Amino acid sequence: MDDIFKALSDKSRRALLDTLRKNDGKTLSELEAVLPNLSRFGVMKHLKILEEALLVTTHKKGRFKYHYLNTVPIQELSDRWISRFAATWAQNITDFKNDIERNTAMSNNKPKHIFTTIIQTDASSLWDALINPKITQQYFFGLSVKTDWMVGNDLAYLNSQGEAQIEGKIIDTVPNHKLVYSFSGHCDEEDKEPPSRVTFEIEEMGKACKLTLTHDEFEEGSKEYINVGNGWPTVLSGLKTLLETGKPLIIEAA
Repeated sequence: MDDIFKALSDKSRRALLDTLRKNDGKTLSELEAVLPNLSRFGVMKHLKILEEALLVTTHKKGRFKYHYLNTVPIQELSDRWISRFAATWAQNITDFKNDIERNTAMSNNKPKHIFTTIIQTDASSLWDALINPKITQQYFFGLSVKTDWMVGNDLAYLNSQGEAQIEGKIIDTVPNHKLVYSFSGHCDEEDKEPPSRVTFEIEEMGKACKLTLTHDEFEEGSKEYINVGNGWPTVLSGLKTLLETGKPLIIEAA
């Protein structure tokens, strides 16, 4: 938490976050233009602080390194201190990008959403939480995952009535390290979009694990791109709370 408050206390770092809020996936050169009075080293120093606080995450493609706003730590702050009377605003606190992204150009050569969180758990427990339906229903909006985890086979997230709310196919599984599947949210046929792609990557860090979620391969003007950007921070915050406390995250309605 201290890293987050330190990162947010500086106006230059807030300017960088505001820029990523408006248009995600920026290179260092593009972010230098935001702070013209600073040297490249100065901008890199600010970005390092933001990365250490997990407010910014990066993805390297070719010789370029792209920077993305990571709203998960803000969701965790909201979960910790938002009162039950203000809980209905919790999603809005994490939703830095919702209004502006509807008009944001989305190129096809960069991931669209990247979220990162650090969880005090081991890799096998984290992996089990991703694939065990009895556990997913405790943090994934009450949905139970159903699949045999064989590459190429179907995957679905089911509600309590057994209805599929998310459907896809398994693309890749490396137990305790990586999970990839296609993603189609439940919607009317006229609003149905081509499947996007979800990738979970687990990196062990001593007694903790770094979990990185990348959701990409959206079509131009995707509505689902907006929707999942709002939902994933809540899912990851709930997962972290469950694994670290043994209890599901509960946000009381006003």
